[in-house]
Formats: sequence, C-alpha cells, structure tokens
Amino acid sequence: MRRNWIGGAFGWLWLVAVLLPIYFVAITSVKSIATYFGSNPVLPSAPLALENVTAVLEADFGMYLVNSVVVALGTVIPLVLMGFMASFSIVRGGRRFFGPVRSLFLLGLAIPVQATIVPIYLLIIRLHMYDSLAALMLPGIAFGLPLSILIISNSLRDVPRELFEAMDIDGCSEWQKMWRLAFPMTRPALVTVGVYQALMSWNGFLFPLILTQSPDKRTLPLALWSFQGEYATNVPVVMAAVVLSSIPIIVLYALGRRYLVGGMTAGAGK
Repeated sequence: MRRNWIGGAFGWLWLVAVLLPIYFVAITSVKSIATYFGSNPVLPSAPLALENVTAVLEADFGMYLVNSVVVALGTVIPLVLMGFMASFSIVRGGRRFFGPVRSLFLLGLAIPVQATIVPIYLLIIRLHMYDSLAALMLPGIAFGLPLSILIISNSLRDVPRELFEAMDIDGCSEWQKMWRLAFPMTRPALVTVGVYQALMSWNGFLFPLILTQSPDKRTLPLALWSFQGEYATNVPVVMAAVVLSSIPIIVLYALGRRYLVGGMTAGAGK
C-alpha cells in the first residue's frame, strides 16, 4: 500500500496550526509583563513569573471555578440520567416509535440557541430564577437533550435483544432491565455525552451573560471576559487565567477520552 505523503504533510501542518496557539498561551502565562514586551513572544524565557498565577487566584478565581463546577455538574448529571431514561423508552418502544421520535430530536438540533434567548430570558424571569446558577442549568439541559438522546439511543440499539429476553425469562421488570443491563452496556455513550456536555457547559458564555448579573454568580468564561477588560495591558496575567480555567476540562477529557470514539460511533452500522 502506497503511503499518502501529501495527506501526511497536511496532517502535520494542521497539528502545528492547532498546537501553536496553545504553546503561545502556555509560555506567555509564565512570563513577566516586562519580559513579554521586551523579548520574542514566541520563545520561552526564564525565570518563570509565578506571580501571574497569584494575581489570578487573588481575583476571586476560586469562586468562579466553583460556580462553573456547580453549573457543569448540575447540568450534566440530570442531562445524562434524563437522556438515558428517554433513550431506553424510545428504543424499547420498537422501530415504528424510534423513527418519528428520532426525527423529532434531529429537528431539535436545528434550533439555534441565539434564536431562543429572548423567550428563555422571559421564562427565567417569570420563574423568579434570574441571577442564579440554576438559571444556567435548565437551558443547558434542554438544549443538550436532543444530541444526548441520539447518541445514547444509538448505543442502546447495539445491546442484543437476546439479553433482554433472558431477563424477561428471569422475571425482571423494565426498570431492572434499564439499570442492570442497559446502563452498564451503554457506559461509553454515557461518558461521551457527559464529557461533551460538560465541555459545552464549561465554555458557555451566552447564558451566563444574559441570565446573571451579580459578580458572585459569574462562571469562568464570563469571569475571563471581565478579567481581560481589567488586565487589558497585562497579557501574561490574562493567559495565566486562561490556562488555569482550562485545566479542569483537560483533565476530564483525559479521563474519558477512551470512551469518546466508541460512544460517538455506537449504532453507526444500523
């Protein structure tokens, strides 16, 4: 088999294009402001300016981190559970039920978030949830359900029917089939949905901007936006804030990455 040298070269170029901004952010975060403006910004320098990290931590970074973690957990855990139970009902409902419901959720993916921000804002006001972390969780769950159900339902279709029939012989209820059989068998899809939705929640900017106003309700993306305005001339401190805010989601991706490919391609052959 001939090697695709052109494709390989473009692959390496794409890798460099992706890694170069990450490299720039990482080395800039440990430079002093004098070193940053007085030397080549692409080359590393010594000594490391750890005072950038100290400045970020002293600017209520811990509070913003906790807010983002609370919103991410409050969004992902109910979303995964609701998506799993809905997917189980759809798949166990039969082929006639699966097709129309699947089309309905595909339609949900076509609705842009920006087109619904005014109704969501008015709904949150009517529910007296404005300027609260819960106001950020509900829209995240609602907009995450269509894709989550599609991924989990495709994974559930890979579970052999013979296993369900064997549990029928043992006298198991649908509830027992769902949690004792379907839940363990769809773990890759559940982890995929959890990691993806956690990433979407972690990076969310529009809902925190519109649905909150108090500084103590800010999540990390909104805090970084405010932080950039405060330290507009101190680029290393801003880069340090970006690095610190990225660490938790990078760790989450590293822990769940081996499930991602299997979860995204589940049911692709059916």
